[in-house]
Amino acid sequence: MVEVTLWAGLRPLADHQERVMVEASTIRELLRKLQDRYPGLKVPFKNDVAVAINGTIYRDDWSQQISSDDEVFLLRRLAGG
Repeated sequence: MVEVTLWAGLRPLADHQERVMVEASTIRELLRKLQDRYPGLKVPFKNDVAVAINGTIYRDDWSQQISSDDEVFLLRRLAGG
């Protein structure tokens, strides 16, 4: 199981939880399972989320492996220019 910390904007869509536990081995699986559990997360997950694993931010590489020892955060995706 992976413990995931949600940014404040996602918490109302996930029963107001700050942290959730998910059985997942990749970012893609993690996001899919969270959407299945909390359907309201589907829209923000399309373009508004980045995933930080042990301090490294992933915006598009959803095949990245994760383990139960990793520190995982879902963050608001920031646009740059």
